[in-house]
Amino acid sequence: MDNLSFEEIRILGSLIEKELTTPEYYPLTLNALKNACNQKSNRNPVISFDENLIERTIERLREKSLVSRVTGSDMRVPKFKQVFTETLNFTPAETAIMCELMNRGPQTPGELNSRACRMFKFESLAHVADTIQKLADRESPLVTKLPRQPGTKESRYAHLLSGHPETIIQELQEESISEENSRIQKLEEQVELLRNDLEELKKRFDDFKSQLE
Repeated sequence: MDNLSFEEIRILGSLIEKELTTPEYYPLTLNALKNACNQKSNRNPVISFDENLIERTIERLREKSLVSRVTGSDMRVPKFKQVFTETLNFTPAETAIMCELMNRGPQTPGELNSRACRMFKFESLAHVADTIQKLADRESPLVTKLPRQPGTKESRYAHLLSGHPETIIQELQEESISEENSRIQKLEEQVELLRNDLEELKKRFDDFKSQLE
């Protein structure tokens, strides 16, 4: 499968989520899909797609056979559904994990466990880890482990639908360097304050000593 754009991934992720969490309103109209893509909860980053962009992206996804259009005599407007999960033969657990990574970006197994429970109830954190590993072990891997950030206990995982996330890794490295520089700067400021306090104490001691002589 060719790499997908950010817009394509957000649309697919939104369709998958709504199919699992609100099946009574699925498939989605163009307007409902716009609202799903732009919602402020369960999305990172929060964006603002307009209908023209969504319509163009939908057409590209239809050409790739990842989305289908649904029409009928009882429908005033066409609706859309995803066939992405069927194409890649996902299990329900894999669907939930991929949906979260597509809609929220890189996450730890613990975050995926708590957030994906709306779509699939994992038996344990080990079940989450096993599902991630199966996605990573595919002939064409769909998930990768990102370098662990300093000061964190868990590594985060990212999808590979847009190719290897060099940009994400670079951002994490730059963020780590920035945090380290900030920490060093704070330590230097604290050392300078301590030095000033020590000099002030020394001056007071010398003044006190001179009064006794």
